[in-house]
Amino acid sequence: MKIACVIGTRPEAIKMAPVILKLREQPWAHVFVVATAQHRELADEVLNLFGIYPDIDLNLMQNGQTLSALTARALTALDGALGAHSPDIVIAQGDTTSVMAAAIACFYRRVPFLHVEAGLRSFDMQNPFPEEFNRLVATRLAQLHFAPTEGSRSNLLKEGVADCAIVVTGNTVIDALHMVAAKDFPVVVPTELGRRLVLVTVHRRENFGQPLRAICKALLTLVAEHDLEVLWPVHPNPNVAPVVQSIVGHEPRIHLLAPQSYGPFVSLMKKAYLIFTDSGGVQEEAPALGRPVLVLRRETERPEAITAGVVRLIGTDYDAIVEHGRELLTDDRAYEAMARGASPYGDGHASERISDAIERTFRTGGDAA
Repeated sequence: MKIACVIGTRPEAIKMAPVILKLREQPWAHVFVVATAQHRELADEVLNLFGIYPDIDLNLMQNGQTLSALTARALTALDGALGAHSPDIVIAQGDTTSVMAAAIACFYRRVPFLHVEAGLRSFDMQNPFPEEFNRLVATRLAQLHFAPTEGSRSNLLKEGVADCAIVVTGNTVIDALHMVAAKDFPVVVPTELGRRLVLVTVHRRENFGQPLRAICKALLTLVAEHDLEVLWPVHPNPNVAPVVQSIVGHEPRIHLLAPQSYGPFVSLMKKAYLIFTDSGGVQEEAPALGRPVLVLRRETERPEAITAGVVRLIGTDYDAIVEHGRELLTDDRAYEAMARGASPYGDGHASERISDAIERTFRTGGDAA
């Protein structure tokens, strides 16, 4: 069976790597990797970490590109790749433009599309933008849905997806995290002995502009009030890096770092006392490491961690960021309640379940579940 795995961004590379490695162990699977390079260096670094190298590199990224231009080029390029290599099935993960374009290209070519991390919903088309729209398109076109949680499965059922087409697998990010967290990657942590480390990541479109400025100002307040150091790997997007540098670049206890490779970033999460982020992946990874997460968004498609009490959705309002940060930095009981090392996102065997479901469905003709 010829299987195409489409990868565009760093998070996709992290979450697809265990699936690719597991499928490559199967004698019935011939796997080839298609990279759209929506995140050029960031995705390549992750794939290299797992010993995965693209068989087809579409190299779509351009400076200053619009979503419309990226979508058009991705769809055209992916259609060409499918036509040239004729896979039996195509697998993609998540909610990016690359994933949506892969789903549409498969529909046009009548190739089965399989969706990893299916069923996540914020129920707000503008948050996250454009990811919520991308998810809906991928769901409508997918023939097999790998839902990370029962909540995601419930979302799919409510939208009319047949139960026999859904498999609850856990999230493959936990598979990847287990592989990487067992290693100790060297990281330079610029802090004085005894100071707590706060890790920050911000990259989402909806946080460009005023929300990002509010985040920066709130962190300046927290640093002034508490004996801590902030480590901030700054996303290279021109809507992020210059703003962050201009507002907090002068503060000696806020350290602006280059984007971190996945291995060192996992090591930073392990060393952090508290994490502020708008990243979906960090919401899944950090709780498994026992690190409280304050989510800088108005909506999240990952409510399970909030229900479990290991993640809080706080938005981007200055007062809210300061209030929640202050509580976890001063109230030991509140901190310990969140730092329990509990993850609702699986046991690290999601990729194995995905591989088994593919074999049952496309080799033996049975139901996925």
